[in-house]
Amino acid sequence: MITAHEAEQVEAANASGRTPVVFVHGLWLLPSSWDRWATLFEEAGFTALTPGWPDDPETVEEANANPEAFAGKTVGQVADHFEEVIRTLDRTPAVVGHSFGGLLTQILAGRGCSAVSVAIDPAPFRGVLPLPISALKASLPVLGNPANRHRAIPLTYDQFRFAFANAVSEDEAKELYETFAVPAPGAPLFQAATSNLNPWTEAKVDTANPDRGPLLIISGENDNTVPWAIANASFKRQQGNPGVTEIVEIPGRGHALTIDSGWREVATTALDFVRRFT
Repeated sequence: MITAHEAEQVEAANASGRTPVVFVHGLWLLPSSWDRWATLFEEAGFTALTPGWPDDPETVEEANANPEAFAGKTVGQVADHFEEVIRTLDRTPAVVGHSFGGLLTQILAGRGCSAVSVAIDPAPFRGVLPLPISALKASLPVLGNPANRHRAIPLTYDQFRFAFANAVSEDEAKELYETFAVPAPGAPLFQAATSNLNPWTEAKVDTANPDRGPLLIISGENDNTVPWAIANASFKRQQGNPGVTEIVEIPGRGHALTIDSGWREVATTALDFVRRFT
């Protein structure tokens, strides 16, 4: 169900007459993680929307106080929610997503829901085969216990430091953890981890849809969670699409590249690509 806040954003976007940009967050973050990006894109002449995953709390404080709100959310449920939001827009939007949001961005593009898409350090989908050791280690807090599939799992600071904030200073890592980190549903990680064993998985992308539109994949050079091997394998799977498909690696950056002090470089890379096709 579309929330009141999401409905307000859609109404404002439709009234603006501008091209909408929908931002899709990933695990362990909230829509507010996109606030600076939304401002940058608005200043560039777009209208920004930051929908949540179903039942997302409003604030980091509320999320950490009520972790059970995240439990049980699946890739398919979240993709359907974002599609519902997008179908209420008067204009087909650009879609920008990070991590599992990058996977969702590609799912939505495969459904013909986006005019242009940017997937940043995207989680893998069915057909993406590389599984680097660092990605396994980053996922271990969830995948290490099968019961976590139905739970909401927070990261400890040390786990966040490895999975997200390995490429920033200790002080910045602590600030990012306190400012942005929230629990996350375990189900999507299990879905991605087993996608190549399950023909009916929700973690799959229609890479052949001619209505997919242009797609840019952005990879952080030092990302432990979604290393280059995974991002590049996603790119290769998408290359068969008739639409423009590009990949770029941002030097020296980890998985926190959308929220850390270097966020503007990544956002500008995404903005420049979106501008080319809108």
